[in-house]
Amino acid sequence: MSSATPTSGTSLVRRLSLSGVLRLRRPSEIWFKPALSSVAAIAPPNLILLALGRLDLAMYTMAGSLCALYAHNRPYAARARTLAWVVLGMLGGVAVSLVTASLTRDAVVLVTVGALLAAVQKTLCDATRVGPPGNVVLTFISSASLFVPQTLGQVPGHLALGAAAGAWAWVVGMAPALVRPHGPERRATAQALNAAAAYADTRGTGDGHAPARAAGYAAVQAAWQTLLSLPATGTRATTRHALERLVVRAEVALAAPADTDPERLRDWARALRGTGRVPRTADPRADAAATEELLGVDAELAVRPAPLWQRLGPLAPVAVRTALGCALAGYASLALGIGRPYWALVTAAALYQANLSLTWGRAVQRVVGNLAGVLLFAALAPLAHLGKILLVLLCLALNFGAEALITRNYWLGSVCVTPMALLITEFPGYQAPGELITERVVDTLVGALVGFLAAVVVTNRRAGDRVGQAVTAADRARERAARLLAEPEPAPAALEAARRGLAAALTDLRAAADAAAGEWWQRALPQERVVLAEQAGHRTLAATVRRQAARADRDTGTRTEDVRP
Repeated sequence: MSSATPTSGTSLVRRLSLSGVLRLRRPSEIWFKPALSSVAAIAPPNLILLALGRLDLAMYTMAGSLCALYAHNRPYAARARTLAWVVLGMLGGVAVSLVTASLTRDAVVLVTVGALLAAVQKTLCDATRVGPPGNVVLTFISSASLFVPQTLGQVPGHLALGAAAGAWAWVVGMAPALVRPHGPERRATAQALNAAAAYADTRGTGDGHAPARAAGYAAVQAAWQTLLSLPATGTRATTRHALERLVVRAEVALAAPADTDPERLRDWARALRGTGRVPRTADPRADAAATEELLGVDAELAVRPAPLWQRLGPLAPVAVRTALGCALAGYASLALGIGRPYWALVTAAALYQANLSLTWGRAVQRVVGNLAGVLLFAALAPLAHLGKILLVLLCLALNFGAEALITRNYWLGSVCVTPMALLITEFPGYQAPGELITERVVDTLVGALVGFLAAVVVTNRRAGDRVGQAVTAADRARERAARLLAEPEPAPAALEAARRGLAAALTDLRAAADAAAGEWWQRALPQERVVLAEQAGHRTLAATVRRQAARADRDTGTRTEDVRP
């Protein structure tokens, strides 16, 4: 916690704006993939249990089936590993919950364990960047499992059901590789090209150039992270290197927007759709210097990522927020006599974002979406009670709707998630809709209010510290690139590695500054240092691009001003 005086730039009232919180965005390009995957993963286990007359066991198969929601943005080699870890993480949380439920029925103890699990799940998901949907699905399943009567003898069988469904979810998640084996990396490259084109449209000085530049570098950095997770040798390496050349063109455009043809970038992005040949840049500079440029990319593969414990350290305030907020929300629900305090716990767990401003926005979205979803449940409940098959089919339809709509805005997806969660509680047997509706509304309001208050109380002082560290890292990366630029003939691989390192440092700096700007009750942020570091860094980036272009010109006899990326 903090005892610092809040600065005028981080006033709490100024951070709690409703502007744009409920605004709808354009849907994700692949909105249908997680939606279809979730239906394909959930339908067979549920229908089998329905045929066997054991729909009461569906909660355990849902634990494995919902793992199909993860890793849709990752190349398939990385997706295979990520999905396996998600399934293991899901089963680990469920195992802790089931064993706890078999040992005690003390509601306070159950809520406490649920809150601690939520904190662990939130921290690990943020540290490993597993998401979307991140920790919320894991917390929903593990928290619900805590409140299901259980015996130790039943635990292995229930975990086996979850493991079987998880294996099926893994198969569903990997199945698209048979049709479009390079889809995720092609899509990430196309997004980088489109983002660079949007910045080029501003010519680097027009309206909205600053956010467009930040979005462009973030998209390029995401594309590099995707490509670097691919094998460097073998059949997939050829496609990887072709895509790397396109990402390099996007980086060139970001460094020299005034000399860029944005339509050329968009043409390349469009050509990446489907399974056709990866487009060539048709750029003499790229043909002559691509190998040298990508030496720095290959060198990055040898750099080991930071250990997990180092990535967990900065997330300590978020872990404390989550544990405290979830526990207090669950205790408040118990005090009000609600029979399902895990709803309040999950509501609190779903709120916590990178900073207080985003957490406030998510709280508003959660409340609006859940209240609208309760109304939808009231309309669907009579139909669901006509037969178990209708109950299962409605849950599948709502699951599809949730994944299809949630990329437009979180609250819109919650409109489908809420009635789906309520209908799942009726798998063992029908319940009075009025009681379910009342409990869900109360738990939503309690979870949102208590969870947000915990975020206000537990301040994230480390957000400000990270800005200072990011400024220092950006300055060092810029100095390294500047030293190489001062040399008459810097090694191409070293210059490329320095340029990539500087671009990554500037992306991290902008992310850290945005996260800290949404916090409150902390020391004043070094705004001037951030601005100066970004300005100097982007000037140095442009200089490295010009130096690389000049070298390529000498090799090809092409004038720099005659060639556009």
